[in-house]
Amino acid sequence: MNKIAAYFNFSELKTSMRTEVLAGLTTFVSMAYILFVNPSVLGASGMDKGAVFTATALASALGCLLMGLVAKYPIAIAPGLGVNAFFTYSVVIGMGVKWQTALAGVFVASIIFIIITIFKLREMIIDAIPRDMKLAISAGIGFFIAFIGLHGGGLIVANKSTVVGLGSLSVGTTWLTIFGLIVTLILMARKVPGGIFIGMVLTSILGLVTGLIKMPTSIVSAAPSLKPTFGVALFHISDINSLQLIIVVLTFLLVTFFDTAGTLVGLAEQAGFMKNNKMPRVGKALMADSTSMLVGSVLGTSPTSAYVESSAGIAVGGRSGMSAVVTGILFILGLFFSPLLNVVTDQVTAPALIIVGVLMAESLKQISWERFEIAVPAFLTVIGMPLTYSISDGIALGFISYVITMVATKHAKEVHPLMYVLFFVFILFLWILNV
Repeated sequence: MNKIAAYFNFSELKTSMRTEVLAGLTTFVSMAYILFVNPSVLGASGMDKGAVFTATALASALGCLLMGLVAKYPIAIAPGLGVNAFFTYSVVIGMGVKWQTALAGVFVASIIFIIITIFKLREMIIDAIPRDMKLAISAGIGFFIAFIGLHGGGLIVANKSTVVGLGSLSVGTTWLTIFGLIVTLILMARKVPGGIFIGMVLTSILGLVTGLIKMPTSIVSAAPSLKPTFGVALFHISDINSLQLIIVVLTFLLVTFFDTAGTLVGLAEQAGFMKNNKMPRVGKALMADSTSMLVGSVLGTSPTSAYVESSAGIAVGGRSGMSAVVTGILFILGLFFSPLLNVVTDQVTAPALIIVGVLMAESLKQISWERFEIAVPAFLTVIGMPLTYSISDGIALGFISYVITMVATKHAKEVHPLMYVLFFVFILFLWILNV
């Protein structure tokens, strides 16, 4: 016990084993929904839900263990919400790309991710993208996730007269979503640890009691086989042979890049780790994330990223990597609860997606709305993602309009050269999508 305390610097960080275990448990409970949400989202692309469940648990466990043991931060890693939606709804369903090829795209993106981490190019890229645009991307993904939740839960439906409209309140499953949303909102408002997860559990119970959800045949079982997805990415790398798929790879890279970088800095600020506006051991933290993303793609899941829900563990006192290690161990134990997959329907996960969207929208307050040349691209990025049902289209609209408005207002010198490169890349991207 003393060796563990010394390795994680408990005394220096003013923490204890009890506090770290509690923090790790709190973080896990707060983000355990990803075990059931990720298979649901990726399952829509045609992937085997059982295999995705196992891949999600293993990739998350690896990411958390690396973050805790190597980077020594109380920050958990798991497949990111938002980028998994991009994988399914934009790439596979929207572009008609096979999920096997999309998975190969994640693998290639993770290789690039590791390379730019090793050569410390991430800081250069972060500096090139305006802070306002990073914030807009984060908020836009939040809006997109919330829209998917509202639609999946039956609250928002297609309407020929008005494009979209309010769902029917005479449908039982819609009321199940409403119940889950109300319960989760109350729990989150009262700052109950694991509010999202508890809300999902209560919604599932109500669904089972009312017969809206079929009762599972068992609760605990062996982990589902990885066979349907394991190694598939490696055998389809050759499929990435067009400009469209190359841009898909770059988009995987960009979305994961911004999500992880923003979350790491935000959590480091919360825990008081930032020194002179820099995050110590950030290279190790980024390597933990990129490694789990690489392994995850081979196992069969979308890109991993740092989780904002780690803030729940930090809030109860988590300050060392031990809490991330605890979270990783709990993900491994979670492997044996796969029968609950059939219980966690779209109506159960919808409130979680909506709430996460709300949390991600917080970055809107930091955007320089008073500057018209910033407000326009930021707004188009945020509104573009849900309305085009595509994260990449939203980013494209924002980046293109950013360069135009900055040049038009004679602020061209403030635009990083890389942004001009991205300007033409995204114009070509939109052209390819439409042609």
